[in-house]
Amino acid sequence: MDARLNLFDNPVSARFLKHLASAGKVAAGTSLPAATAELVRLRASQINGCGFCVDMHTKEATHAGENAVRLHLVAAWREATVFTDAERAALELTEQGTRIADAAGGVSDAAWADAAKHYDEDQLAALLSIIAVINAFNRLNVLVEQPAGDYRVGQFG
Repeated sequence: MDARLNLFDNPVSARFLKHLASAGKVAAGTSLPAATAELVRLRASQINGCGFCVDMHTKEATHAGENAVRLHLVAAWREATVFTDAERAALELTEQGTRIADAAGGVSDAAWADAAKHYDEDQLAALLSIIAVINAFNRLNVLVEQPAGDYRVGQFG
């Protein structure tokens, strides 16, 4: 199976990917827990049906020491007992921020307030940037039908 367009070989999409990846690195320099960042990336990717990103972020999280049980339960996080209150708030913000079109009001005040209880402004800004960037990556990969399953940890540096 091949993608409809090779995003890495096309000069326009390759340049866009370079800038998008650079934007994604902003959150790495903050105090937002790395585990939370990967859970958020994974959950948005599941919602958007991006197999490539689900593959990537499951493997990256595993490599970073994330527990397999938690990774398997991300899709059902509301019923799972393995996530902290802070992670649950981040996952709720991720879901609402990813499903903006499904709710006339966008992200609810309750979801925002819950996230703000657990994260300072810099961490919230990092969380928002991660949600925005992963949604952009998801959409690109879904649009071109990027094949999933062959990602190698650290493949993109």
